[in-house]
Amino acid sequence: MEDMNKNELNTEPITDAEEKCAVVGVRFKDFGKVYYFDPNGIALERGDGVIVETVRGVEFATVTAMVTEIAVSKLTLPLKAVIRKATEADYEKLKRDKESEKHYLKVCENEVKNLGLEMELIECERSFDDSRVTFYFTADGRVDFRELVRKLASALRTRIELRQIGVRDKAKLLGGVGTCGRVICCAAHLSSFDPVSIKMAKDQGIALSPTKISGVCGRLMCCLKYEQESYESMRDRMPPVNSDVKTPDGPGVIFENNVLTERCKVKITLQDGTPELREYPLSDIVVTRYHRPAKKQVQADNDNTITDELPQD
Repeated sequence: MEDMNKNELNTEPITDAEEKCAVVGVRFKDFGKVYYFDPNGIALERGDGVIVETVRGVEFATVTAMVTEIAVSKLTLPLKAVIRKATEADYEKLKRDKESEKHYLKVCENEVKNLGLEMELIECERSFDDSRVTFYFTADGRVDFRELVRKLASALRTRIELRQIGVRDKAKLLGGVGTCGRVICCAAHLSSFDPVSIKMAKDQGIALSPTKISGVCGRLMCCLKYEQESYESMRDRMPPVNSDVKTPDGPGVIFENNVLTERCKVKITLQDGTPELREYPLSDIVVTRYHRPAKKQVQADNDNTITDELPQD
């Protein structure tokens, strides 16, 4: 959300020969993205409040990454600078701004109601230098809010911005409790949204029921991504379903795989011709013919990928 500075952390290794410069990581919102600024020679500690210069004006931020050196090639120069450490007066102003945002939100809600606009206001954000007030909202389609902007600018005597956001960003701003009983991940610790697909739920053997795989935002749960790499690694070691295998009880065909226990259910044929399902450890199975799924099925598994983010300037 806080498109203040385009310099974000790049974790790729750097060599000693590369030119480096000192940077400090800050966040503008709790659990938001970390942006990198020139510390300007100021001694800073994690948790310090700082006043920084951004592309959108002067803003208040919190130090989340200590001053360190990073390769110049990884950054977009010139870096915006930290102006100074935050003072008690800055913290008091930040507190007053939070109170004024509640008032601004009520004013905007009244204007939306008077104009009959089909939109839901989510949050109001006042810039630290008082140059701008931004309202975040959701709507089913495009909204003509030009008249709303004019009325708000007249009432609040400042520059007005309205930004339409998606349902995932709405959940991040408002917070909530997930089906696991914990605070939803996007409001607790996620700084960005990774793509999530139905294929991940299938790989992890989760029932494809909306109540099982959907978050409070109505989209696929972000936590499906967390263990996907481990599931893919374990799955790659197991024979695909319908593959021909040799078991201690004779030849058979893979019916089902349990990735977590690394055990396979195999359909074998007994001596009297009766089919039977038996379970074996992966180590007891020898694959004689691999079965590969059709390309159309692989493509279908990757449908319903979610990548919506906040709009950027």
